[in-house]
Amino acid sequence: MKKQIRVRCAGLLGLLMLAGTAQATLIDRGNGMLYDDVLDITWLQDANYAKTSGYDSDGLMTWEEAVAWADNLVYGGYDDWRLPTIVAPDSVPFRFANNGSNAGGYGATGAGYGTDTPAGGWGTPADGDGIWSELGWMWYHNLGNLGKCLPDDTDPTGCVTQAGWGLNSTTTPDGLVSVDNLQSYVYWSGTEYARYPLYAWTFRPGDGYQGLYLKENYRFYAWAVRSGDVLAVPEPSALLLTALGLAALGIMTRRRNTAVLKSMTCVARAWQNRRPGSLALFPG
Repeated sequence: MKKQIRVRCAGLLGLLMLAGTAQATLIDRGNGMLYDDVLDITWLQDANYAKTSGYDSDGLMTWEEAVAWADNLVYGGYDDWRLPTIVAPDSVPFRFANNGSNAGGYGATGAGYGTDTPAGGWGTPADGDGIWSELGWMWYHNLGNLGKCLPDDTDPTGCVTQAGWGLNSTTTPDGLVSVDNLQSYVYWSGTEYARYPLYAWTFRPGDGYQGLYLKENYRFYAWAVRSGDVLAVPEPSALLLTALGLAALGIMTRRRNTAVLKSMTCVARAWQNRRPGSLALFPG
């Protein structure tokens, strides 16, 4: 009997793990928040919340206004929101590239450049090349959009227009998670250009371009993000799985119910002792 319970426990836990990994790297935590489990950051689902909330008439702000809005934002019980980060080595001057080899220009979707693994935009901090973009990762990797210029490692400064470029998707490739109100015009990052702090890094979802603008001379959109995960609202898929489990228990004999109950207790204990962020079905 104990052996059967152990086998049943392992099987149920395996199903939970499969269900938890089905949402790729962007996870809908409910209440208008999306968690990226690769960069370990949480986005507002509404990419123009400054307008939606009534804070600004159209959501367009100078860099200092956008920074102040994010810094003072309280949403979902959290008050540590900020603008997205774009990182480039201080020693590397701004240059255009079509493949993500420089922080300026376009990133790549798919194979990526250099050490981008998994590929998308300018990669992640784990790549180790010192160039990464939270906005670029969202647009290229999570949403699967294509930059205007075809990535070309042999001619990174050229620009051959590739088919299908532009803001064609605001939903993850699996169709499970979507972003609301993402504008095609420019978005501010919270990162100043280290070589000339009068400029700040920006990202343009209309074509995937990343570049620099004077902070005081332009009014762009702002998208709030925070570091880390948030407490989740139970998803319909999780509730359905629970309901199915209860229905199965209801049709079993009392003796088998006892065995299943022990199995479920085993799963619950394993779930409580899991590595944080390793499973996504019942996040918390």
